[in-house]
Order: sequence, then structure tokens, then C-alpha cells
Amino acid sequence: MKGLQLVPHDINIGFVKNQKVTLSISAFIVIASLFLVGTRGLNFGIDFLGGFMLEIRTEQVADLGPLRTKLSGLGLGDIKLQTTESDRDLMVRVEKQPGGNKEQSIALAKIKDALGTGVEYRRVDSVGPTFSEDLKYNAFLSFTLAMIAMLVYIWIRFEWQFGLCAVIALLHDGIAIFGFYGLSQFDFNETVIIALLTTVGYSINDTVVVYDRIRENMRTCKNMPMKELINRSINETLSRTILTSGTTLAALGALYFFGGAVIENFTLPIIVGISVGTYSSICLAAVLLLNFDMSKIIEHIAPEKTGNDGIARL
Repeated sequence: MKGLQLVPHDINIGFVKNQKVTLSISAFIVIASLFLVGTRGLNFGIDFLGGFMLEIRTEQVADLGPLRTKLSGLGLGDIKLQTTESDRDLMVRVEKQPGGNKEQSIALAKIKDALGTGVEYRRVDSVGPTFSEDLKYNAFLSFTLAMIAMLVYIWIRFEWQFGLCAVIALLHDGIAIFGFYGLSQFDFNETVIIALLTTVGYSINDTVVVYDRIRENMRTCKNMPMKELINRSINETLSRTILTSGTTLAALGALYFFGGAVIENFTLPIIVGISVGTYSSICLAAVLLLNFDMSKIIEHIAPEKTGNDGIARL
């Protein structure tokens, strides 16, 4: 019995032929993202701006849904609510209010009034700017180290041209994530780090698959024009890329539609990131190789003897 074939094995989409269109789309994504971040800014949450945190214990098991809705309606900005040791132990995190200590005290009073009676306040702490600055630094450092590590990995496994093109594609994906946060004004908090690293990891995985096929075709089709070779490699891996991305996005889609408001804000940036990462792996990372002279690489990795049709004779 034949297996499910979503993409025909002999498909031949002209990705390289239409590279001006795809590169224009990528340029638009980058420019639009930078414009959105520059004009609308980022809606920094508690983790980056600071604020205060309450640890409370309720008399009965807390119903987080209605309680979260009630606190969000106070107009105090980003408020996070989660259970800790048990269903009765909660942590409430509120972003720093504009102004001085007086405004923070007013916000705290509103929180206590909304929580009502029968609540034991076990701890009230401030999340100061030192923690926020550390988080910003760690977020930048983790993303930078991930990019450097992937550049080195691709460079060692393939050639430096492959590594450079892969990093350019990854930067494209990262900028797109920031552009999404600028457009949506979702809280810019610790989930950004997760979205960025997930996008980078997923994108580089797809890119490596395409690069592997390009290198394989360089060995077996030495005399094939580079444009045709790259286009053939992309089409040969297209089925795998679409199936992998499709199943992942289906799972994330279920979380987004049925997981509630908290999960929604977590999964949507990752959905956007994986979609953009898949696009860049197909339409950007491989096509960028055409800007380099690949003849020396082909001579290095391809067999010395080939037939007149360009197919290697081993």
C-alpha cells in the first residue's frame, strides 16, 4: 500500500527562478519588523521592567481563570498569576507602575481589594531593575551564543559560505520575531527567549537538511549548474520540511486554540517563529549560496570522474 504523499516526489517548484520575489519578501519582513519595533516599541513586561510580587494562600482551592480575569481588569498592566506549592498557594506578579512608591502602594491596595478577604499574604517583594537588567543581558547573551555556536557548527560540517548564509537566515527569523512583538504588543517577557531559541533551533534543523542534500548533489551531479542543483535540492527536501513543520504547527495550533489565554500568548510567537523559520530554510538559506563561488567547494567534495550527463561514476 502506498504511503501518504502530500508533496509529489518529482515536484519542481522554481524557488531559485523566483528568488527575486522571495528575497524581496524577506527584505520586507526585516524592514517592516525594524520599523514596527522603532515606531511602536516593545511592550516590556514584569521581567524586563520590574514590579512587585505577592505570595498568597487562599482558604480554598483557587480558580485561576476568574481570578486572573478580575486582576487583569484593574488596569495595572501585566499581571501574572500561577500556583506554587499547592492549589491554594499562589504567586501574583504585577508590573511596575508609572511614578514612585505612592503609585506602587495604590496598585498593591487594588490587588488586595480584588483578592478579597480570606487571603493570607505570606510575602510581598519587589522585582527591581537589577533583576530586569540581568534578564536582558542573559537573553541577549543566550541568543548571541546560540548564533555563534550554529555558525561554528555549520562551518565545520560544511563550509564557511554555508555557515554565513545560515546565520543570515537565522537573523532574518529573529528580527521577524521582534517585529511580531512590535505589531501585536504582546508582553515582552521571558517567553521571548523561548520563542527565539525555539525558532533558531527549528530553523537551523531544516536548513541543515537542505544543505546536506545540496552537498550530496554536489558529489553526484558535479557538472549540473549551481542554480539548478540548489533548486533540485530544495524540492527534494520539500516533502520532509512541510511534513515536519505541519505536524509541529498542528500541535501548537491545538495549544493556541484550546489552551487558554496564558498558553495563547506563549504559543503564538512560536507559531510565527516556526512559520518564518520554515520559509527562510526553503527560500532564503540555500538561495543565498548563489552569491558565492561554489566551484572550489564542488571540486573539494565531488568525485573526480563523472559521466557526460554530470552523474558521478563511482
